[in-house]
Amino acid sequence: MFLENTVNHTEQFGWIEVICGSMFSGKTEELIRRLKRAKFAKQRVEIFKPAIDVRYDEEEVVSHNDNRIRSTPVPASANIRLLANNVDVVGIDEAQFFDDEIVAVCNDLANRGIRVIVAGLDMDFKGNPFGPMPALMATAEYVTKVHAVCTKTGNLAHYSFRKADSENIVLLGETQEYEPLSRAAYYKATQEQNAQNKEEEE
Repeated sequence: MFLENTVNHTEQFGWIEVICGSMFSGKTEELIRRLKRAKFAKQRVEIFKPAIDVRYDEEEVVSHNDNRIRSTPVPASANIRLLANNVDVVGIDEAQFFDDEIVAVCNDLANRGIRVIVAGLDMDFKGNPFGPMPALMATAEYVTKVHAVCTKTGNLAHYSFRKADSENIVLLGETQEYEPLSRAAYYKATQEQNAQNKEEEE
């Protein structure tokens, strides 16, 4: 269970929380939950997301089950540093799509006394660490890893298997393009996909 800081109230530094996992694991849902709690406590909250993420809404952060919260789309992480003024809490969704400077931005905000809550995919569709997420997880005070349910086995899933035929690392999508799989199911599906691609090449 996640517990908020802090015992020594004379220390005015903030901190970083990272919520990570596969697609359909509830990352955005948990981000919105924490941000709404902060708003309810009358804290000043600002939310950012990458401008390229327009799947559900151009301006709102929206979870898969349509829970939503107002946000500011930004083209680069440096914009967050400029726009996050007079706030207590900063939320950042889809952090894996930001440039590497997002790590320095989050640390700068935390050093200014801001609570920074970041959500993002920890692995890409190939099962590799995704963009700046590993560095964010390493520098964060708190890391929460959430899991989806594997569509093949019903076990916990932490891989995002891409069904669509594309090698681009960034491919915005939903259940048509991706499905959450367990390690065993992901390995099997990848082997089958590789064999099929080999056949097509021959």
